[in-house]
Amino acid sequence: MTLDINIPRLETERLILRAPCEADLDAEAAFFASDASKFVGGPKRRDETWRSIAMLLGHWVMRGYGFWALDDKETGTFLGHVGLWGPEGWPESEIGWTLMNGATGKGYATEAALAARAYAYDILGWPTAISLIDPANTPSQRVAERLGATFESEYEHPAFGTTHVWRHPGPDAVVNGGMEAYA
Repeated sequence: MTLDINIPRLETERLILRAPCEADLDAEAAFFASDASKFVGGPKRRDETWRSIAMLLGHWVMRGYGFWALDDKETGTFLGHVGLWGPEGWPESEIGWTLMNGATGKGYATEAALAARAYAYDILGWPTAISLIDPANTPSQRVAERLGATFESEYEHPAFGTTHVWRHPGPDAVVNGGMEAYA
């Protein structure tokens, strides 16, 4: 049986945003085995990480949007995933990012999140978006600030406890969701 999922491919200056796939598992498993994954539900075993990739794909099927895998355009290296999230029980539609070990501090999350936000606003017609960020995750807070998001409130996440809600500027405040163009 084959299921055809239409996950659009986006490009930025340095990145390709593509459908997640099983080939990402080794890098994802290494990341989720490390302490660096503590803000996004880790550490996890390899089999749990495989299920997480399947969940990312399932979100596309059920909602029509989700997380893209990120590849470095020049090298093809898998860097992480960035995208749109809104599972059952979520407080609002979210823009999220997770970078693999060694991919942080290079602006990839900001660049890809701008593309994801442009897609949410320009294609999906979202009127607003949030990012849920652990209060101790200062690198993600800095990404949110670079995206123009501001701290709004606290939210009691059923699995992660207290998280911070960061509100993104709405589509009327940014041109093309904050990007000049995307493919």
